[in-house]
Amino acid sequence: MCLIVAGGLLLAFPQGGGIASGGTLGNLAVAAACLCWALDNNLTRKVSAIDALFLAGTKGLVAGVTNTAIALALGYSLPAWPSVAESMGVGLAGYGVSLVFFVLALRGLGSARTGAYFSTAPFVGAVIAIVGYGETTSAAFWAAALLMAAGVWLHLTERHSHMHTHEPLLHSHPHVHDEHHQHQHDFPWDGVEPHTHLHEHTPITHHHPHYPDIHHQHRHSH
Repeated sequence: MCLIVAGGLLLAFPQGGGIASGGTLGNLAVAAACLCWALDNNLTRKVSAIDALFLAGTKGLVAGVTNTAIALALGYSLPAWPSVAESMGVGLAGYGVSLVFFVLALRGLGSARTGAYFSTAPFVGAVIAIVGYGETTSAAFWAAALLMAAGVWLHLTERHSHMHTHEPLLHSHPHVHDEHHQHQHDFPWDGVEPHTHLHEHTPITHHHPHYPDIHHQHRHSH
């Protein structure tokens, strides 16, 4: 996490030696937006077991209506319909589909790792800009890229394993019958996996490598 944050700070640090464009107020506004995004990620993680497409669609609908209403209230007008269609297409891929995958990652990896991996997304855009449009790069860019790459590599290669206890839990989400899902069905089941239904987890204590997913939200005593 420290390496990834250091990479982000290196990119954000003004290269000219002065205050970044927008001044202190602008920088604080960006920091506040990131804080709100962090809160949103943690709250979304708590409901990430539900259908990811429904969750992403609901968030997109609320955000789209809210932002459009704010823009109209400030006196802006809708652009030409071809531009609207293009913007909605970009939004569908860049926000809608991306958010579905983000929710699935929250479900399986937890909010910290998902946010850390997602923070490297600008480098994908940077690669497109460099390869496709011939944009120039700086030493700070490559240093930040190396720091973030090292941070992601450490995340991916970490093996977290210890004795832990699963408390009783009743919820619904797509699952297969692995060691955490050993339950009977009170309805006819065709054997297809993964499948979704309301199921109960009985208390179990065991030891295996795991991530802070929806089944491993336990505290650590060491």
